[in-house]
Amino acid sequence: MKRIGLLFTGIILAIFVIAQTQEPAISWDETVHNFGTFKEEAGPQLATFTFTNTGNTPLYITNVRASCGCTATDYTKEPVKPGEKGFVKATYNPKNRPGKFNKSVTVTTNTENPTSLLRIEGEVTPREKGIEDYYPKEFGELRLKTSHLAFNKVYNNQTVTDTLGVINMGAEPITLTFEDVPEHIKISVSPAVLDGKKADAKHGGMGVITVTYDASKKKDWGFIMDRISVVINGVKDNKNRISISATIEEDFSHLSEEELAKAPKIEFENIEFDFGTMKQGEKSTHNFEFVNTGKSDLVIRKIKASCGCTATNPEKMVIKPGEKSHITVTFNSAGKRGRQNKTITVITNDPQQSSVVLKVVGNVEETTN
Repeated sequence: MKRIGLLFTGIILAIFVIAQTQEPAISWDETVHNFGTFKEEAGPQLATFTFTNTGNTPLYITNVRASCGCTATDYTKEPVKPGEKGFVKATYNPKNRPGKFNKSVTVTTNTENPTSLLRIEGEVTPREKGIEDYYPKEFGELRLKTSHLAFNKVYNNQTVTDTLGVINMGAEPITLTFEDVPEHIKISVSPAVLDGKKADAKHGGMGVITVTYDASKKKDWGFIMDRISVVINGVKDNKNRISISATIEEDFSHLSEEELAKAPKIEFENIEFDFGTMKQGEKSTHNFEFVNTGKSDLVIRKIKASCGCTATNPEKMVIKPGEKSHITVTFNSAGKRGRQNKTITVITNDPQQSSVVLKVVGNVEETTN
């Protein structure tokens, strides 16, 4: 009986050992590839990692995932038989990524230890910048440093000025004029004519567009965007436009401590409404309740809702101290799907928080026919 027991145990152990060896196994030629130092203009660099299936059954690559800046361009998609080789290719794109880098590629297989981590590293020498880098925006032969001039915060009684550079890349002179200029903006260019590029030159004449923004003439509040047409040699192209933005806020700097103590103050019961989950095409309405807890009249300057929401003004735009009111907001889910996060900006004469952002959040389920 004892011999039979030992024999039985031996058979079980043999079966276990055989089972353990009937698996694929991966052996990499290398797991780290160093590209060394290369120039940015050399373009994408390719590394090929090869492996051998040192197991006894076919090996499958089930997933390949690369970290940011690195792309797994190709890998062996067919089963790799025992003793045969496979590969994973990884590409690094150095464009606008000067300096040292160290990126990873995670390879998942059907082996006992399913995850392999490959790495590519090296150093990118930055390319020498040219005119296109300093003047990236292109209006035909005219190039600009930017087509969006942002003044950011501007007080309602303030006038601000900024400039942007332009350059003529063509052989013919360029004369610039401007159309669709609103009253609160003044715009000019110096010199009036940008000389053409000579045969042996990299570029033609350089100039500066000067923009002056008078917020007192705009008579508006919050984020404002204006678009001005740039007319080149008398030809207007609707694609050639400069965007000019500003966030206009009230200037409370002149108020004394006594005046601040007597100022209005807006307080909302809540600043976020979650409508839960709704079907596409449905609407949801909510009243954002608020009260003037200050000691003088609260003036509602402006209410602006993001796309998908409408906000109605309170019954009165001037709220007395202690008086309550509400802003009614309706969210329309037509054309929307997934998680929603909409905002309503309320601008008042409360010097402590002249701008309050209300939120409408929820989820829209797409309808099925």
